[in-house]
Amino acid sequence: MDFFNGLKEIFTTQKYMVTIAEGLENSLIITACAAAIGLFLGLLVAFVKIAATKSKAMKVPAAICNLYIAVVRGTPVALQLFIMAFAVFAIRGFPLIITAIITFGINSGAYVAENIRAGIQSVDIGQTEAGRSLGLTYSTTMGKIVVPQAIKNVIPAIGNELIALLKETSIVSMVGLIDLTFSAKIVGSGQNMADYFVPMCVAAMFYLVMVYIIATILKLIERRLRQSDRR
Repeated sequence: MDFFNGLKEIFTTQKYMVTIAEGLENSLIITACAAAIGLFLGLLVAFVKIAATKSKAMKVPAAICNLYIAVVRGTPVALQLFIMAFAVFAIRGFPLIITAIITFGINSGAYVAENIRAGIQSVDIGQTEAGRSLGLTYSTTMGKIVVPQAIKNVIPAIGNELIALLKETSIVSMVGLIDLTFSAKIVGSGQNMADYFVPMCVAAMFYLVMVYIIATILKLIERRLRQSDRR
Protein backbone atom coordinates (compact mmCIF):
# COMPACT_ATOMS: atom_id res chain seq x y z
CA MET A 1 0.00 0.00 0.00
CA ASP A 2 2.92 2.35 0.64
CA PHE A 3 3.84 2.11 -3.03
CA PHE A 4 0.37 3.10 -4.24
CA ASN A 5 0.11 5.81 -1.60
CA GLY A 6 3.43 7.15 -2.86
CA LEU A 7 2.14 7.14 -6.43
CA LYS A 8 -0.99 8.97 -5.36
CA GLU A 9 1.03 11.55 -3.46
CA ILE A 10 3.26 12.25 -6.46
CA PHE A 11 0.45 12.57 -8.99
CA THR A 12 -1.75 14.69 -6.72
CA THR A 13 0.94 17.07 -5.44
CA GLN A 14 1.41 20.02 -7.75
CA LYS A 15 5.04 20.76 -6.89
CA TYR A 16 6.03 17.16 -7.59
CA MET A 17 4.23 17.11 -10.94
CA VAL A 18 5.74 20.47 -11.91
CA THR A 19 9.22 19.10 -11.18
CA ILE A 20 8.62 15.92 -13.17
CA ALA A 21 7.06 17.89 -16.04
CA GLU A 22 10.15 20.14 -16.18
CA GLY A 23 12.46 17.14 -16.30
CA LEU A 24 10.32 15.41 -18.92
CA GLU A 25 10.25 18.55 -21.07
CA ASN A 26 14.05 18.90 -20.94
CA SER A 27 14.55 15.24 -21.82
CA LEU A 28 12.22 15.52 -24.82
CA ILE A 29 13.75 18.79 -26.05
CA ILE A 30 17.30 17.44 -25.82
CA THR A 31 16.33 14.18 -27.54
CA ALA A 32 14.39 15.80 -30.40
CA CYS A 33 16.95 18.53 -31.14
CA ALA A 34 19.94 16.21 -30.78
CA ALA A 35 18.27 13.65 -33.06
CA ALA A 36 17.80 16.33 -35.74
CA ILE A 37 21.46 17.38 -35.46
CA GLY A 38 22.57 13.75 -35.45
CA LEU A 39 20.55 12.95 -38.56
CA PHE A 40 21.97 15.94 -40.42
CA LEU A 41 25.56 15.13 -39.41
CA GLY A 42 25.02 11.45 -40.11
CA LEU A 43 23.78 12.09 -43.63
CA LEU A 44 26.60 14.54 -44.33
CA VAL A 45 29.34 12.25 -43.03
CA ALA A 46 27.91 9.18 -44.75
CA PHE A 47 27.75 10.94 -48.13
CA VAL A 48 31.28 12.30 -47.73
CA LYS A 49 32.63 8.81 -46.99
CA ILE A 50 30.78 7.27 -49.90
CA ALA A 51 31.82 10.08 -52.24
CA ALA A 52 35.45 9.46 -51.26
CA THR A 53 35.23 6.05 -52.94
CA LYS A 54 34.48 7.81 -56.24
CA SER A 55 36.52 11.02 -55.99
CA LYS A 56 40.08 11.61 -54.82
CA ALA A 57 39.13 15.18 -53.88
CA MET A 58 36.99 13.78 -51.05
CA LYS A 59 39.80 11.75 -49.47
CA VAL A 60 40.78 14.47 -46.98
CA PRO A 61 37.19 15.27 -45.89
CA ALA A 62 36.59 11.52 -45.57
CA ALA A 63 39.69 11.18 -43.35
CA ILE A 64 38.35 13.97 -41.11
CA CYS A 65 34.99 12.17 -40.95
CA ASN A 66 36.72 8.90 -40.03
CA LEU A 67 38.60 10.68 -37.24
CA TYR A 68 35.35 12.22 -35.99
CA ILE A 69 33.64 8.83 -35.90
CA ALA A 70 36.61 7.15 -34.20
CA VAL A 71 36.85 9.80 -31.46
CA VAL A 72 33.12 9.96 -30.76
CA ARG A 73 32.56 6.21 -30.77
CA GLY A 74 35.76 5.57 -28.83
CA THR A 75 35.00 7.82 -25.85
CA PRO A 76 32.13 7.75 -23.31
CA VAL A 77 29.30 10.19 -23.95
CA ALA A 78 29.53 11.28 -20.30
CA LEU A 79 33.13 12.35 -20.87
CA GLN A 80 32.12 14.20 -24.04
CA LEU A 81 29.42 16.03 -22.09
CA PHE A 82 31.90 17.06 -19.38
CA ILE A 83 34.37 18.37 -21.96
CA MET A 84 31.68 20.35 -23.76
CA ALA A 85 30.16 21.75 -20.56
CA PHE A 86 33.34 22.60 -18.63
CA ALA A 87 35.82 23.32 -21.44
CA VAL A 88 34.39 24.04 -24.89
CA PHE A 89 31.27 25.91 -23.75
CA ALA A 90 32.50 27.02 -20.34
CA ILE A 91 31.05 30.46 -20.98
CA ARG A 92 29.21 32.37 -18.27
CA GLY A 93 25.51 32.32 -19.01
CA PHE A 94 25.73 29.82 -21.87
CA PRO A 95 22.60 27.61 -21.63
CA LEU A 96 23.42 24.12 -20.42
CA ILE A 97 20.56 22.67 -22.41
CA ILE A 98 22.17 23.95 -25.63
CA THR A 99 25.45 22.36 -24.57
CA ALA A 100 23.64 19.05 -23.99
CA ILE A 101 21.85 19.24 -27.34
CA ILE A 102 25.10 19.90 -29.22
CA THR A 103 26.94 17.13 -27.36
CA PHE A 104 24.30 14.48 -27.92
CA GLY A 105 23.78 15.63 -31.50
CA ILE A 106 27.48 15.23 -32.30
CA ASN A 107 27.56 11.88 -30.52
CA SER A 108 24.47 10.60 -32.33
CA GLY A 109 25.77 11.79 -35.69
CA ALA A 110 28.71 9.38 -35.57
CA TYR A 111 26.45 6.36 -35.09
CA VAL A 112 23.83 7.53 -37.57
CA ALA A 113 26.56 8.09 -40.19
CA GLU A 114 27.70 4.47 -39.99
CA ASN A 115 24.11 3.21 -40.10
CA ILE A 116 23.33 5.28 -43.20
CA ARG A 117 26.61 4.35 -44.90
CA ALA A 118 25.95 0.67 -44.30
CA GLY A 119 22.37 1.07 -45.54
CA ILE A 120 23.47 2.76 -48.77
CA GLN A 121 26.18 0.19 -49.42
CA SER A 122 23.67 -2.62 -48.81
CA VAL A 123 21.77 -1.55 -51.94
CA ASP A 124 22.77 -3.68 -54.92
CA ILE A 125 25.45 -1.97 -57.01
CA GLY A 126 23.37 -2.87 -60.04
CA GLN A 127 20.88 -0.19 -59.02
CA THR A 128 23.55 2.48 -59.33
CA GLU A 129 24.82 1.06 -62.61
CA ALA A 130 21.27 1.00 -64.00
CA GLY A 131 20.76 4.64 -63.10
CA ARG A 132 24.05 5.69 -64.69
CA SER A 133 23.30 3.67 -67.83
CA LEU A 134 20.08 5.67 -68.22
CA GLY A 135 22.13 8.86 -68.31
CA LEU A 136 21.48 9.99 -64.75
CA THR A 137 24.23 11.81 -62.88
CA TYR A 138 25.79 10.17 -59.82
CA SER A 139 24.02 12.57 -57.42
CA THR A 140 20.65 12.04 -59.14
CA THR A 141 21.12 8.28 -59.07
CA MET A 142 21.89 8.40 -55.37
CA GLY A 143 19.00 10.75 -54.56
CA LYS A 144 16.33 9.12 -56.72
CA ILE A 145 17.25 5.43 -56.68
CA VAL A 146 19.78 4.39 -54.03
CA VAL A 147 18.90 6.55 -51.01
CA PRO A 148 15.14 5.77 -51.02
CA GLN A 149 15.95 2.06 -50.93
CA ALA A 150 18.62 2.57 -48.27
CA ILE A 151 16.16 4.42 -46.02
CA LYS A 152 14.05 1.28 -45.75
CA ASN A 153 17.12 -0.66 -44.61
CA VAL A 154 18.29 1.83 -41.98
CA ILE A 155 14.99 2.77 -40.31
CA PRO A 156 15.30 0.05 -37.62
CA ALA A 157 18.89 1.08 -36.82
CA ILE A 158 18.00 4.78 -36.75
CA GLY A 159 15.06 3.97 -34.49
CA ASN A 160 17.31 2.08 -32.09
CA GLU A 161 19.69 5.04 -32.03
CA LEU A 162 16.81 7.41 -31.23
CA ILE A 163 15.70 5.20 -28.34
CA ALA A 164 19.27 4.96 -27.05
CA LEU A 165 19.59 8.74 -27.33
CA LEU A 166 16.46 9.26 -25.23
CA LYS A 167 17.82 7.05 -22.48
CA GLU A 168 21.31 8.55 -22.64
CA THR A 169 19.91 11.98 -21.78
CA SER A 170 19.55 10.72 -18.21
CA ILE A 171 23.20 11.67 -17.61
CA VAL A 172 22.69 15.42 -18.14
CA SER A 173 22.16 15.86 -14.40
CA MET A 174 25.94 15.37 -14.10
CA VAL A 175 26.39 18.92 -15.42
CA GLY A 176 23.51 20.44 -13.48
CA LEU A 177 20.55 20.01 -15.83
CA ILE A 178 17.20 18.74 -14.59
CA ASP A 179 16.07 15.82 -16.72
CA LEU A 180 13.40 13.20 -16.07
CA THR A 181 15.71 11.01 -13.98
CA PHE A 182 17.02 13.89 -11.89
CA SER A 183 13.50 15.24 -11.38
CA ALA A 184 12.57 11.88 -9.86
CA LYS A 185 15.51 12.20 -7.50
CA ILE A 186 14.33 15.69 -6.49
CA VAL A 187 10.82 14.39 -5.85
CA GLY A 188 12.22 11.47 -3.85
CA SER A 189 14.14 13.82 -1.58
CA GLY A 190 10.84 15.51 -0.69
CA GLN A 191 8.95 12.31 -0.02
CA ASN A 192 8.32 10.91 3.44
CA MET A 193 10.09 7.73 2.44
CA ALA A 194 13.38 6.05 3.21
CA ASP A 195 14.26 5.67 -0.47
CA TYR A 196 13.52 6.90 -3.99
CA PHE A 197 11.79 3.77 -5.22
CA VAL A 198 8.38 5.25 -6.05
CA PRO A 199 9.53 8.41 -7.88
CA MET A 200 12.11 6.39 -9.82
CA CYS A 201 9.34 3.98 -10.85
CA VAL A 202 7.34 6.98 -12.05
CA ALA A 203 10.32 8.13 -14.15
CA ALA A 204 10.76 4.59 -15.50
CA MET A 205 7.08 4.54 -16.47
CA PHE A 206 7.48 7.76 -18.48
CA TYR A 207 10.57 6.36 -20.23
CA LEU A 208 8.71 3.15 -21.08
CA VAL A 209 5.78 5.08 -22.52
CA MET A 210 8.05 7.27 -24.66
CA VAL A 211 10.04 4.29 -25.94
CA TYR A 212 6.81 2.43 -26.71
CA ILE A 213 5.50 5.42 -28.69
CA ILE A 214 8.74 5.69 -30.68
CA ALA A 215 8.78 1.94 -31.38
CA THR A 216 5.13 1.99 -32.47
CA ILE A 217 5.71 4.90 -34.86
CA LEU A 218 8.71 3.12 -36.38
CA LYS A 219 6.68 -0.08 -36.86
CA LEU A 220 3.95 1.89 -38.62
CA ILE A 221 6.54 3.51 -40.92
CA GLU A 222 8.12 0.14 -41.73
CA ARG A 223 4.69 -1.39 -42.40
CA ARG A 224 3.79 1.49 -44.70
CA LEU A 225 7.04 1.09 -46.63
CA ARG A 226 6.49 -2.66 -46.98
CA GLN A 227 3.01 -2.02 -48.36
CA SER A 228 4.43 0.40 -50.92
CA ASP A 229 6.89 -2.31 -52.05
CA ARG A 230 4.01 -4.69 -52.82
CA ARG A 231 2.28 -2.20 -55.11
